[in-house]
Amino acid sequence: MTEKTTNEAKKIDDYLIYVGRKPPISNDLAVVTQFNGNGTRDVILKFRGRSISTAVDTAEIVRNSFITNMKVKDITVSTEGPANEDGKKQMFHQLKYVLQRLRKPEREHNII
Repeated sequence: MTEKTTNEAKKIDDYLIYVGRKPPISNDLAVVTQFNGNGTRDVILKFRGRSISTAVDTAEIVRNSFITNMKVKDITVSTEGPANEDGKKQMFHQLKYVLQRLRKPEREHNII
């Protein structure tokens, strides 16, 4: 592996969040930290199986509560199946959300 591909992989890992069994608020904090701390415009949420609803909740909570100038840029659906001990394949559905922070808020908050 060359130094360039190592740096590119590290760069992707900087804004990649794996959603698992943690509650959505833990993932929300990770997403907000990535957007605000690293100054990146894109954050990737990767999840599979039972974590799909948690990841969708995470994206919607962040978009509606914390970062209102964010949108879902891309959704990728794939299926992978590692073989288990019996030699049978067990299929897992995997999704990847790419969240993008927009330059201007989509909606303005009016303060009375």
